[in-house]
Parts: sequence; structure tokens; C-alpha cells
Amino acid sequence: MSTDVGESARVPTEALRRRTFAVISHPDAGKSTLTEALALYAERIDQAGAVHGKAGRRGVTSDWMEMERKRGISITSAVLQFSYRDHVVNLLDTPGHGDFSEDTYRVLAAVDAAVMLLDAAKGLEPQTLKLFDVCRARGIPVLTFVNKWDRPGREALELLDEVEQTIGLRPMPLTWPLGIAGQLRGLIEVATGEFSRFTRTAGGATRAAVEVVPAAEVAAAEPEVWSTAQDELALLSEIGAGFDEKDFLSGSATPVLFGAALTGVGVARLLDALVDLAPAPEARDDATGTPRPLDAPMSGLVFKVQAGMDRSHRDRMAFVRICSGRFERGMVLTHAGTGRPFATKYAQAVFGQQRTTVEEAFPGDIVGLVNAGALRPGDTLYAADPVEFPAIPSFAPEHFAVVRAADAGTFKQFRRGIDQLDSEGVIQVLRSDLRGDQAPVLAAVGPLQFDVVAARMADEYRSPVRLEHLDYTVARLTDPDGAVVLDRESDVEVLTRRADGALLAVFSTKYRLENVRRKHAGVTLDPLLAGSVGR
Repeated sequence: MSTDVGESARVPTEALRRRTFAVISHPDAGKSTLTEALALYAERIDQAGAVHGKAGRRGVTSDWMEMERKRGISITSAVLQFSYRDHVVNLLDTPGHGDFSEDTYRVLAAVDAAVMLLDAAKGLEPQTLKLFDVCRARGIPVLTFVNKWDRPGREALELLDEVEQTIGLRPMPLTWPLGIAGQLRGLIEVATGEFSRFTRTAGGATRAAVEVVPAAEVAAAEPEVWSTAQDELALLSEIGAGFDEKDFLSGSATPVLFGAALTGVGVARLLDALVDLAPAPEARDDATGTPRPLDAPMSGLVFKVQAGMDRSHRDRMAFVRICSGRFERGMVLTHAGTGRPFATKYAQAVFGQQRTTVEEAFPGDIVGLVNAGALRPGDTLYAADPVEFPAIPSFAPEHFAVVRAADAGTFKQFRRGIDQLDSEGVIQVLRSDLRGDQAPVLAAVGPLQFDVVAARMADEYRSPVRLEHLDYTVARLTDPDGAVVLDRESDVEVLTRRADGALLAVFSTKYRLENVRRKHAGVTLDPLLAGSVGR
């Protein structure tokens, strides 16, 4: 490996060029469509797809799982890297459905900024609120993109007011729509007053042409619409809605842009805002709270593990956020949890089912390491100067089901598949003395996770399963002494989490939990990270 001083000096320079962010939204706000549009405008792909595609139009590249294509939702996380204006942009697409909040939480551990995507007609929705709470807890600055302005929706000022009143973020519009939602004429640049008109292509599959039109010409052609927009801009100026970088980076304010991802309106402007405003990677705190300098030896955080992406190879990939130093393919890293070496011969960049080999990477970049059987989400890898980053906590499951192999002859595949999905973090696998290893209990944040398990077990592991749902809705951490007491209670069961050996006491209802807590005041019943963040 190279130890040249010049190579070390390269790291901070390369880190400054990086912008690593995720898109967060409620389902159907257009997140996968925006991901494709950003890739299109950065010239990473030639033609954008659609989640709910028309005949003849391909589906989105980032949604690769069969279940994603059938249901029109993102279940897995895509990683897209592209160059834009001499910067390297790492875009992490995340599951939009609320049942996969835990996976999204892990992804947010790997980014430096987020784009909060709002539907112009619906505004802030429950899943968006939960994910924003995660961003706030992690200190992640948030840009806001109001999507679908080409369709009927709410008033722009009303949406801004909702953002401020509901989540306490002061909106700072960078662009402003000319025309109400559904009758978009173009976008006004708030700081300069410049107006841009867009010529949209069929279905937004290719880049829309942009024409800058003199304000006087627009005002003469559409005086009423122009006058309304100017009144709104004047009001924004009066209330002090101008951009303030310090407020953005501190998480007290959000730049706001308007557009329509499906037709490409405002997408390039969003890319410019990300490059100009989003922070570059910074020194990351380790588990002791000590910042790991960017130019320290290579270290990285595993935030996601995924199997089954390459059907021909049946491999397992760990997605690693580079936190410090320079990563070189082939370097031998140390797994912080075990102290064992980990070879990086097969390092790849992944977008959907497209793969390319990664020769080097810098802080902020995401690297996919193949054949990562020993790695789990939250693990740390390092090259020298031992370090361990804080673990990524598990969400509190609210749904439970016993899983069995539908065919006893496939039990070997059954065990391998369940172990694999557990190590990926797709589901939490619990063991009960009552049922034994042949019938583990699956614990999930949302019921759709069970559908993913059933589909992947049948498709990838050739072991169809039967699920028997249990009447538990609440889980708490306990200890061996508590387990002895709780085992004597009805509507309560103590299960062992396979991943870490933690003892989870599960209860039929919150009321039952409170009754037991009052009856046994000294028993350990600690909450897990809430599945509904901020609740």
C-alpha cells in the first residue's frame, strides 16, 4: 500500500469534493423518480425510468428486486455515484415504505445531508416526519424539494407554513413557482429574480430544455400570474426567508426548491444546490466521542448488508461508508468487532443491478464489499490505528410471527436463508425455548417485512415458508433475572435475539406491559429504539 505523504494530503482535498446525501420521503412522493432524474441530469444514465411506468417505458434502475417492481415501492437501498461540476456526488436511495424505517435509519448513518421530498398536494406526511426526526437527531442538514408541481396541489405559502409549524424548520426558498400547482409556467430564482421556462419531454425520460426568459417579457405575457408571484416573493422577503448558511448547517432552517421530478423541472437546480450548499464529509466521532480525522488511516462504517443482488453468483455485499483515509481495492482491513482481517479484493460500486469495480475511494464514498459473510450493519473496518464507530441501534419491533419451512426437505436451505436475512438486518430473528430452532420467531417494525422474507426465502433460497402471526405488539429489553420472573406471567414471553443474545420480553399490549411493570417494579424492562421515531 502507498504511504507517500502526497497520497495522505490527497485525502482532505478529495473529501472536500464529496457530497453524500439521501432522499427521504413518504411513499409515493416520487423518491425513486427523483433519484432517476438526478442520475439523468448528471448524465449518469441516458434515460430515466418510472416506478409506475407506461407501456414501453422501462422501470427505475434503482429498484432491482422483483417485489419492488411489482409493487412500485423501494424496499432496498440503492447507491449512485456520479461526477457533477468537478464534485463527486454519492446519492443513497432509501426504502420509502414505513415498514422499512430501520433500513432507512441505517442509511442515514452514512450521509452528510438529506433531501426531504414533499408531495405538492400532500405536504408533510407521517413517514417524512419520522425520517426528519432521525435527521434532526443525527444533526443532518436538510434541503427540501417540493415535488409534483406539475399536478394540482396546495398553495406554496401554505406548504412552507406547514414545514415551519410542524417540524420547526424555517423555510428558505431558493426557487419559486410561477403558477399554482398543476399550472406551472416555470421557476423564479429568488435571489436574482431570473425566470426559467422548461420544455418538458415525453414522460421526462430525457432532459428538459431550459430557457431563461426576461422578466419583462413574462410580466407582459402573463401579468396576473407574474404579479401574484411577485407579491408572494415580497412577503417572503419581509418575513426574512432569505438563505442563511449557518442556519441550514445547524439544522434550524431548510433551503426549499420547487419542481417536478417526473418531467425534470427543477432537478438540475437541486443538483446545483446540493453541490453548493450541502456539507462535505467531516471528522466522524468514534464510539468514545473522539473525532476520527479525515486524513487518519482508512476506516469505514458498514451501514447495510445485502444478499441476492447478483443471482448468478449468490454473493453477499456489505455497503461501507468511508469515514477516513484512502481506500484501495485489495487492502486488508481489520474487523473492529472481532479483530480479524478482512480482504477487499472484490470492491464494487452498485446502482440497482449495475456493478463497477472500485479501485479507490475517499471519505464520503460508498464501497460495496463482496463476500462479506462476517459483516453486519453497524460494524467498523479499519486499516491501522484501531477505531470503532458507534453501533447502529435496532428499532423496537411491533409485529411478530413464527416462521417454519413449508417443506421439511428444504430445512437446510431454510436455516441458511433465515440466518442470511437476519445478518442483513432485513428482520430480527428471535429464538424461543418453547419452539426451538426449527420454528424461530421473526420480529419486524412493519408487516411488509414478513412479505419480503417470504418472497426471498422462496425465490433466493428455494425454501417456501409458512408464517404464523403472534399476538404480541410490544418488546422490551430484559435480563436473565427478569426472564425468570416474566416467564411466569401470561401474555408475556421472553425470547433471545440471535444477532446479539439480547433478551426481549414481548407483551400482547402496552397495557399488559404496564400491569407487569407495576406488579414487578424491580424487573428490567428497558425500551429499544422506537420504531416510530419521535413518537
